[in-house]
Parts: sequence; structure tokens; C-alpha cells
Amino acid sequence: MIRSLALALTLIAAPAVAQGADPAAGTAPPETIEEPITVFAAASLKEPLDEIALRHPQVTVTYGGSGTLARQVMQGAPADLVFLAHPDWMEALAAEGALVEGSRTDLLSNALVLVGASETPDLDLTLASIVEALGVSGRLAIGLTTSVPAGIYAKQALTSLGLWEALEPRLAETDNVRAALALAARGEVPLAMVYATDARVEPTLKIVARIPEDSHAPILYQAAVVAGGAEDSATAFLADLQSEAARTAFLGAGFLPLDAQ
Repeated sequence: MIRSLALALTLIAAPAVAQGADPAAGTAPPETIEEPITVFAAASLKEPLDEIALRHPQVTVTYGGSGTLARQVMQGAPADLVFLAHPDWMEALAAEGALVEGSRTDLLSNALVLVGASETPDLDLTLASIVEALGVSGRLAIGLTTSVPAGIYAKQALTSLGLWEALEPRLAETDNVRAALALAARGEVPLAMVYATDARVEPTLKIVARIPEDSHAPILYQAAVVAGGAEDSATAFLADLQSEAARTAFLGAGFLPLDAQ
């Protein structure tokens, strides 16, 4: 039996094209970004980060799985700032000397949920309930449990809930959390475990269960400036990610402030 389904990672380049926000809206960038910069960001950040990047014509954002992006930076990919969904990958980058010392910044949190098609009933987090929803041959889509942050957190949760051993053979593992979401949206799997923010962007799916936050390590998004790149401009954009306008964009997309944890 095939135990996992790994989708090829598609990096999405999203250049900011707006020439500035309406000053009347109170969203003028707090810092000037003089040089073009490339931001490598976790796929789950796409909607609010695109909104923030639109204020900065010099910023291009590339999205993917945090592990894949971190490895690319370690191999010399031209990123100026990284914004990842798990501190372990930031530790790996720091150990390689890839980050500007002191630039690593805690920014956001999130929550894990199970999603299914709109007709899927709400589920108890029991083996019987989940297996019934999966049916005879259905799979549970999650990010790669060895490298994708959402998959790492999902494995911790399934283990804590006593479900890992029974469900591991029925997983469809993907290269990033949005790929797991896409499998469920296309009807290729009955269920996916994704972030709550991901569930908000796919109208064909609904949340059928919420994963207890104490069943896994705290979900932590961090950003840092990459050493050797356009450090001044990357530092300016990192400052903007901590602005009130950015906070509004992130909270509006469903991300959780760290002080809520």
C-alpha cells in the first residue's frame, strides 16, 4: 500500500506591483525599502503576506514548504528574508550561519484543524469517527511529517491523541500544507489536517474538527534576515511585518497573536 503521496513543490513567485497604499487608509510603509528583495515564506502565509507585500514594489515573495525553503537557502538560493512556520528550520539556518545575528523574530501562531467536504459531518477526534469519514480506501492528507511544519505538528497531535499508529498507513503526505488542502478540495482525499487559516481560503471545504492546542508543540512563525543579501532592505521589511497594518492583515486572515497563546 502506498503510504504517502508527495506532490511536487511549486514555488509561487508573487511580485508586489502596487505603487503604494492610499495614505488616507493609514497604511503607508513605516520603512523605505531601497533595494529589491526576495522573501522565502511558508505557503500558509500567502494571502496576508501578499497583501502586505503590495505596499512594497521592491518585494517579491516565493512560497513553499518551510523545510524546502530552508534547505534552498542553505544551498545558496538568493533569499533576503525568510518567514517560516517552525523554529526548528530557523535553528538549522542559524547553525549554518545563514541568518543575520539578532534578526530572528517571533511573529505569529496558528491552529490545526481537520477539514472535509461541505457534506462531511463534524467529527470526534476518535479513531472510529475518523476511519468512518475516510471510508474504505480514503486517506488523510497532511504535510510531510519529517519536514513540513504542519505535518510535524500533525504527527505530534495524532500521537498525543493515540491515533498515529492506526492512521499512519492511511496518510497522504504532501510537500506543503496548501498541497494537502488542495487534495481535499479536489476530492482526492476525504480529510486533510491543515492550519485554521488554510481552511478559510478554500470555500468548498469546512472545518470538521479542531485539534487541541495542547496536543502538539506551540505553532510559531518566525522571520529573519538572511546574511549576505540586501540586509538593510530586508531589515526594513521585517520591521513592516511587525507594524500595526501587518498585524491587522495577519489577524484578519485568522492567524493568532503570540500573546493569545
